[in-house]
Amino acid sequence: MSVIIAALLGVALLVYLIIQSGAEEVARAMLLVGWGLVPITLFHAVPLFFSALSWRELLPRSSRPGVIGAIWNRWIRESITSLLPVAGVGGDLASARLVHQRGVPGTQAVASMVVDITVGVATQLLFVMIGVAFLLSRSTGRATLLVAWVVLLGIALFLAAIAVFVLIQHRGMFGVSAKLARAIVPRKNLPDIAGSASAIDDAVVAIYTERRFNLSRAGLLRLVGWAAGTGETWLVLQFSHQPLGMIDAFTLESLGAGIRGAAFMVPGALGILEGSSIVFGALFGLPAQTALTIALARRVRELALGIPGLFVWQWVEGHRLFRRARGPG
Repeated sequence: MSVIIAALLGVALLVYLIIQSGAEEVARAMLLVGWGLVPITLFHAVPLFFSALSWRELLPRSSRPGVIGAIWNRWIRESITSLLPVAGVGGDLASARLVHQRGVPGTQAVASMVVDITVGVATQLLFVMIGVAFLLSRSTGRATLLVAWVVLLGIALFLAAIAVFVLIQHRGMFGVSAKLARAIVPRKNLPDIAGSASAIDDAVVAIYTERRFNLSRAGLLRLVGWAAGTGETWLVLQFSHQPLGMIDAFTLESLGAGIRGAAFMVPGALGILEGSSIVFGALFGLPAQTALTIALARRVRELALGIPGLFVWQWVEGHRLFRRARGPG
């Protein structure tokens, strides 16, 4: 329920921002981009590619999917996370389920997803820190310093949260959760899941301790993926005829990534992403309408790629249920 309320508030904030920025001016800015939305949308294949390879590194070599399969899985995962009111984990759970159906052991599928989430957040924070450094090298005005301090404070809090999360992973996160579940739910209503939970915990720890090279490669690939997303922002600026370079686009993209990460409980960061785009854009002298166009172009891309992804996901799940209902033969 809280996720749905957050989504509704986000939609209300988005409408308010469009009205305040001038609906006609925003529409004119979007029309200025026009057919440029096509290459902007297609360019997302680049960061998607690196994110998929990063997650693939965390799976055992014997059962990991091919590159195309990893990209397909990541596409569906992002589609669910971007368009459905499932906070930030619904796509991750569906992704683990899909890769398990394609031959990856269940324990490895879940373990890789847990570590991938950790790698994603850690590299996202590093990406944001680089962006803050670029921002401070560009200007040390009062508004810039205020934004930088707020962002750095958020980074510090998230770094502490990541450290705690990694510690919990090493201390048997799933095993403890299973014990709590068995203490709350009557034993007759809950199957014995302690063994499976312990196996997942062992698989998670094994990634950190026995496959450090793969973990490092996953981190590097994910960081490249975050940086590659700069191309989307840069393309929007170019089609909007704004004279900002790649470094400025990198800074805007990194700050926006930080906001998206902090607003993970709001589906798609609705409203929050748009509001932050206006604030950050002002630091670079961008009109509110143009800054809002950057966020709205991302929304168009999410819809253009996400809706087909949801249809494919539903087709896969429906086909699996149909085969199960038919039974053998």
